[in-house]
Amino acid sequence: MRCAIVHYHEIALKGRNREYFEERLVRNIQWMLKDLGVRRVENLRSRIRIVLPEGIPDQTIIDRLTRVFGIANFSLAHGLPLDLAHPDLGALSQAVIESLRSESFSTFRVSAKRADKRLTLTSMDVARDVGAAVCEATGKKVSLKDPDLTVYLELLSKEAYYSIKKIQGPGGMPVGVSGKVACLISGGIDSPVAAYRMMKRGCRALFVHFSGRPLVSRASEEKVRELVQLLTAHQYTSKLYVIPFGEIQRDIVASAPAPYRVVLYRRVMIRIAQELAKQEHCWGLVTGDSLGQVASQTPENLTVIEEAAELPLLRPLIGMDKLEITDQAEQIGSFAISIEPDQDCCSLFTPPHPSTKTRLEDILRIEQMFDIDALVKQGLDKAELSQFTFPQ
Repeated sequence: MRCAIVHYHEIALKGRNREYFEERLVRNIQWMLKDLGVRRVENLRSRIRIVLPEGIPDQTIIDRLTRVFGIANFSLAHGLPLDLAHPDLGALSQAVIESLRSESFSTFRVSAKRADKRLTLTSMDVARDVGAAVCEATGKKVSLKDPDLTVYLELLSKEAYYSIKKIQGPGGMPVGVSGKVACLISGGIDSPVAAYRMMKRGCRALFVHFSGRPLVSRASEEKVRELVQLLTAHQYTSKLYVIPFGEIQRDIVASAPAPYRVVLYRRVMIRIAQELAKQEHCWGLVTGDSLGQVASQTPENLTVIEEAAELPLLRPLIGMDKLEITDQAEQIGSFAISIEPDQDCCSLFTPPHPSTKTRLEDILRIEQMFDIDALVKQGLDKAELSQFTFPQ
């Protein structure tokens, strides 16, 4: 039997809620693999077994499972029947030896894990006996500290599984266990990383993009669609709301003092995104703010912008610097998309000297010059909804 054996870490610490988290992880794995014809994904004693149909390349399975949040690591394995009372290590050893004939190595070790303690042999007994058989058959040496190759054995209730490679998963929590959040996403580097980090903590992400249209092209929108499709690979379906924001910005520019424009833009964006979040049953808003990175992200301005929100405003990048954010963007594959040139609404009508220490009383006084509710309604009325799935 060809299988993938999945291990998780953080889920195992969830006590009475553990079963719920395990069920969600199983469901997410099923969704990720359903188009490949995978039908059996089973929860077995702190492991998940995925029975793989013939003909699916190993790399395809690896590419899919490394996108599933909640997986600590996994191995592509083959299984044999196992009798708990009278385990046949000879058959297991011979299967391992056959699997190693095409491998090039000088040293090895055997790592065995016993899921069912009713097995009469301990993990160390199994590792020693199988290792001895491999030594005798191949003439290779055992190295417990720094081997060229490791043989992994998983001893379950009725089967033993062997593999020679363990692949790291993304970790985190299964998407869906932490509710839904609305992520404000631009075409830049920061906001896709912020969304990714919240998804890794188990949140489903709804995406909201503010475009400078009709005053600029759709370039930023096309970038955002690419970014959302990339992120959808971690949560399987996504919604994106695009808000044409150029006319709202033009109204603000016509009456507001130049230094306060950026903060006013952001406060209106927060209000619009919040209404969409409520419609979609989100419990919080997410932004890509990093403390002190730009004028709108000073402590004073962040405080004034947040005052416009009724829902919790989450900033998962707040303590990260640009290099750290860029490194993670490269890791998740969003960086190459984000650096493509475009016209972003945040740079539209940006004053040369924006206020960096905005006072709330000043903003509230300026907002009295506008019909804020009408501006929010204008944005909501023109919102355009797109839906994404993975795989496409």
